[in-house]
Amino acid sequence: MNARVLIVDDHPMVAEGIQSLLESYEDIEVVGTLGNGQEAVANVNDLSPDVILLDLNMPGLSGLSATEIILEQRPETRILILSMHDSPEYISTALNHGAKGYILKDVPTDEIKTAIETVMAGDEYLCTGARRALRPKISDGRETLTGREQTILLELAQGWSNKEVARSLNISVRTVETHRKNIKRKLGISSTAGLTRYAMEHGVLQGTGI
Repeated sequence: MNARVLIVDDHPMVAEGIQSLLESYEDIEVVGTLGNGQEAVANVNDLSPDVILLDLNMPGLSGLSATEIILEQRPETRILILSMHDSPEYISTALNHGAKGYILKDVPTDEIKTAIETVMAGDEYLCTGARRALRPKISDGRETLTGREQTILLELAQGWSNKEVARSLNISVRTVETHRKNIKRKLGISSTAGLTRYAMEHGVLQGTGI
């Protein structure tokens, strides 16, 4: 296996640390380190990575939106989400957006190597913490949110307006409003403050700047 890997993280020390560790493997070539989703989208065709280690929460274009755009441009690219967050909402939303795997930033370097090998072979990879987070829990009787609804909940909970969400996802404001109503109905929540509270209680807003 020879893998061209691109690292995208808005924390330079994290990106440089991962780069240094991965470059110790002869069969991995780090083709670049970038600081945000916009740079990843702008440079992905020139850098032609096989695998992108992509931070989930970055300023500007989020990791989720970047994933969608990159896969439209280069569907053969394998995207591994690299995140501090182990909430089921984050993990399932990332996979629904086309990511091939999800690994937490505190995993050993060997596990990052294993994740790269796994997605290069065409399989999905979830680190132990991510698998544990996705284990079935007792249902509270609520309907399950779709991947798109989970994305919109995440952005609304961070204080984004309907117009900002529409621009981020390239959909109409009316479509966002419809999704917003469906989210409130499914969760049994009547107010925007209630959506934010739900997001906080379920880990969606924990450290969203990371």
